Amino acid sequence: MQNLNKVAVVIPYYNASKHIVKVLSKLPNIVYKVYIVDDCSLEALPKEALSAFSNVEYIKHEKNLGVGGATKTGFVKAIDDNIDIVIKVDADDQMDTSYIKDLIAPLVSGKASYAKGNRFRDFKALKKMPFTRKIGNLGLSFLTKAATGYWNNFDPTNGFFAIKTETLKRLDFDEISNRYYFETSLISQLYFQDAVIKDVAMPAIYADEKSSMNVWKMPFVFFPKLIKTFINRLFKAYFVYDFNISSIYILIGTPLFLFGFIYGIYNWWFYSSQAVFAPTGTIMLVTLTIIVGFQLLLQAVHYDITKAPKVN
Repeated sequence: MQNLNKVAVVIPYYNASKHIVKVLSKLPNIVYKVYIVDDCSLEALPKEALSAFSNVEYIKHEKNLGVGGATKTGFVKAIDDNIDIVIKVDADDQMDTSYIKDLIAPLVSGKASYAKGNRFRDFKALKKMPFTRKIGNLGLSFLTKAATGYWNNFDPTNGFFAIKTETLKRLDFDEISNRYYFETSLISQLYFQDAVIKDVAMPAIYADEKSSMNVWKMPFVFFPKLIKTFINRLFKAYFVYDFNISSIYILIGTPLFLFGFIYGIYNWWFYSSQAVFAPTGTIMLVTLTIIVGFQLLLQAVHYDITKAPKVN
C-alpha cells in the first residue's frame, strides 16, 4: 500500500492541545503526510506536535470555518500535492487510527472510492456508546439514508473516513457544508458520482473531550438541512440528470397525495363546523386520491432504493 499510494491524513485542529500529540504519534507508518489545519483554535498547537510525525504541514485559517471547512482546506492541499488517498482524523483522540489500514484497503483494491467507520457493526462497542448518542445516531442514520440516497449506508455522521483524491476532484466543494453537516453533505455529493462506499466496523472511543454539539439540538440543526438535501437530490436525480418512470410517479403521486390530504382536512373542518356528515362521494374521492398518490410515491421510493449506489 505504502509503495503504490501516497496516503495523507487531514486533521482539523480546534482546542485539542491535550490530545493532538498523542493522535499524531499513533499514526501508522503507511501515512505519507499529515495536514494539520488550525481552524482559529483558542488553544495554540503544541510545539512538539510538529515533530510528533515525520512529515507534518501546518496550515492556519484566518477565520474559523468549522470542521468541514478545515477538512476541505486539507483536501485542496492533498490534491495539489498529488496525494492518492486522504483520511480525515479528528484531533481529540476519539478515533482508533490502527484502523487506517482497514479504511484504505478497499480504496487500494479498487472496490470502493470512499470508506468510513461504522460504530454500529461492533455490538460490544455499541453497548459502550452513550445512550443519547446511540439514539441520535440511529435517528440521523435513517433520515440521512433518504436524504443522500445511500439507503444501505449506516452511521453516516461518522467522521473517520478515507477518500480517493480522484473522487474529490469531481466533487463541488461549494455544495459541501463547512460545519456539522459536513459528512452528510459529502456523502450526498458522492451520490451523483455513483461512488461505492465501504463501511468498516470499528469501535468509537469516548474520552474526556466533549463535543460542542449538544445532542438534543441535533434534530433542529440537521432536519431542515436533510429536507433540503432530499429535495435537491430528487430534483437533480429525476428531473435534471435523468427522467424515468420514477420521475412520473413523483410528478403524479405528489400532487395527488397532497391534494387528497389537504382537501380531506378542509372537508373535515367544513362539515364538522356545520355539524353534518360529509357526502359519501366526497369521502370516497378524498380516500381514493390519497391512496393512489401514496401508492405512486411508494413505487418511487422502491425504485429509488433499488437504484441506490452500492454500500459494502
